[in-house]
Amino acid sequence: MLTPEKKLALYRALRLTRIFEDWIYYICHNQNSQKPLIIGKGYLSTGQEAVSVGAAMAMEPADWYAPSHRDIGGHLIRGVSLQELLLQYMSREGSPTKGRDGNVHFGFVRHKTLGFISQMGALTVAANGVATAMKMCGDKQAVLCCYGDGASSSGVVHEALNYAAVGKLPVVFVVNNNRWAISTPLHEQMAIENIADRGTGYGMPSLIVEGNNVFAVYDAVYDALKRARAGAGPCLIECKSMRMAGHGTHDMAKYVPDDEYAYWKTKDPILWAEKLLLEDGLSNAEDFKAVEVELKAELEKVVEICVQAGPIRPNHELEDVFAEGK
Repeated sequence: MLTPEKKLALYRALRLTRIFEDWIYYICHNQNSQKPLIIGKGYLSTGQEAVSVGAAMAMEPADWYAPSHRDIGGHLIRGVSLQELLLQYMSREGSPTKGRDGNVHFGFVRHKTLGFISQMGALTVAANGVATAMKMCGDKQAVLCCYGDGASSSGVVHEALNYAAVGKLPVVFVVNNNRWAISTPLHEQMAIENIADRGTGYGMPSLIVEGNNVFAVYDAVYDALKRARAGAGPCLIECKSMRMAGHGTHDMAKYVPDDEYAYWKTKDPILWAEKLLLEDGLSNAEDFKAVEVELKAELEKVVEICVQAGPIRPNHELEDVFAEGK
């Protein structure tokens, strides 16, 4: 149920995601390359935050999450802290992976989140594995598995969706169709107009959602997860959106036409959410500004803490290697 409180929480999550990722973008382009604050590149969800935020908010705590590299908003909703995310990007002591990996490559058992896999789409197989275990154990949870339009063309994704349909697994597949697979436009990736059209071939229901409307994403994913928990099997949800930045902070995306950027700017998910909240009488311009100021101040405090954190200790390499019996 999308209550007024949940709508406001969704807006706040959109704002926090944008503020965090804007900071990542700024640092990656302005830091001292000889003494970098952020190690490696940033992978952002700018302009498409509603897909991750809306989908993750629809989950229940016991559900499992198989995120893509553009799901920082979802991680925040699942309970990952700003401090953990920043320590991970900075590769400092206290980072989730203890220096073994960087930026968006991490997972949390305590948050029921699988670690992101660089081979786009490969996490669909892991999601099926978790869903199979749920079904075998009689659990009434579901798995939310997210990936992009480029990944949807890989062979392993087709196999995974077919397997999920045959086994009636409790998985909801959310495709973030942001129009570009790195530098490959959508029309060069597939000969169909809608990725959701493939659902019929797999034997599962599918639908198309306006991916920049966070409330619409929430409603669609909420219903699909509820259906999956009830034993009705998987669902394929295509969220139409736009990647308003390069593949990563290293990519200036000069290949994207200016008019495409201009059109999708008018559909900014934050502005869209603000419009709907104003129409519902749930908030106003002063409230929006107050949220922005509060979250920026929160980020500044966390940045200062993380900057002061020391380097990762080498003895972490000897931890988490073997299971310890009792």
